Amino acid sequence: MDQFRHLSAGARLYYGAGALKALPSELDRVASARVAVLVGSSVAASADLMDLVATSVGNRPLSVLTSVRAQSPVDSVFAAAKGLRESKADALIAVGGGSAIVTARAANILASEDRCIDDLCSRLQPDGQFSSPKLSAPKLPQFVIPTTPTTAMYKAGSAVVEGKDRRRHTMFDPKTRARAIFIHPEFSLSAPTELVETASFNALAMAVEGLVSDQANPISDAYLMQSLRLLSQRLPTSGQRGVDSRGRGELMLAALLCGQGTDDASPGLAAALGHTLGERFNVANGAVNAVLLPHTMRFNLIQTADRLPKIAEALGASGTCAISAVETLLRASAAPSRLRDLGVPQSGLKQIPELAANDWFFHKNPRRVESAGEIAQLLQFAW
Repeated sequence: MDQFRHLSAGARLYYGAGALKALPSELDRVASARVAVLVGSSVAASADLMDLVATSVGNRPLSVLTSVRAQSPVDSVFAAAKGLRESKADALIAVGGGSAIVTARAANILASEDRCIDDLCSRLQPDGQFSSPKLSAPKLPQFVIPTTPTTAMYKAGSAVVEGKDRRRHTMFDPKTRARAIFIHPEFSLSAPTELVETASFNALAMAVEGLVSDQANPISDAYLMQSLRLLSQRLPTSGQRGVDSRGRGELMLAALLCGQGTDDASPGLAAALGHTLGERFNVANGAVNAVLLPHTMRFNLIQTADRLPKIAEALGASGTCAISAVETLLRASAAPSRLRDLGVPQSGLKQIPELAANDWFFHKNPRRVESAGEIAQLLQFAW
């Protein structure tokens, strides 16, 4: 490798039972006097978890916002933005899974920028490149207490869905990236097993695709290979034996590492199709990723064959067996293997190639997609 660029965003991580003891000092660091917390429904229903948040915030006034919904539909994000403005908060804490974290980022943008949502979104240009408008308004400092192993905890992008056709809007503002992340066992143990597994499948697909990305470099490889090691150790047992705080914690770390690595080395087709199918049919992106990942790996095989040994090594397999090693891990983790089993109708696949072409990751795939027919065929195999 002759040259590469690596950018590392500043975010502090606190891990373990004492993680939230650092929250007051983090709020002091940004001179916060009034806090808003955006929470998912399961967290809002838990008096113990809400008490932990309130205690950790200290004597600062605390506004609780509860408009989070799966896949961050735009009306719920507008509701969160309205609540955020009315709260007069000067710091924002997202508590929950990917939807809560993404909703918080998007609401932070909408509450701060005096523009309609269409003017805030990234757009696909005629040359096939994406451009993001400059979102210059100051944003509230944001903090994250995740409940699932979501790669969203580290990211700076947001995506919301709108209308009956569930059209996707994406926004990007590095000022919404978490200043600090708190991985605490009581929160990581609170999520249902199904949510933990689908979030982990998403991290698995992103890590695999990041390792074969054209933007991969030795630093992103280090993040993503360790992410895969942790996922391969913990995913097969995540739903088989009670709730395991260490296992949940290591899945959280795997997702965090994946989020860091894929800031440099972009995911590709599996991630793009996961977004499109997941939002179109209200299915967890990770479940779609689990079905599609072996198919997209084979689709990209000619362009990525020399990079697959990294995946095999991280999964403890021989260098020529990366795809079968991924399939073995998915089977051991009881992952879905057909789109029809997720409730995706065969008739609904027709529009997916066109819709997926508007996704950022679609254009980062190592193999160029030459026609909609190539994607249609892949989806039929996966159905």
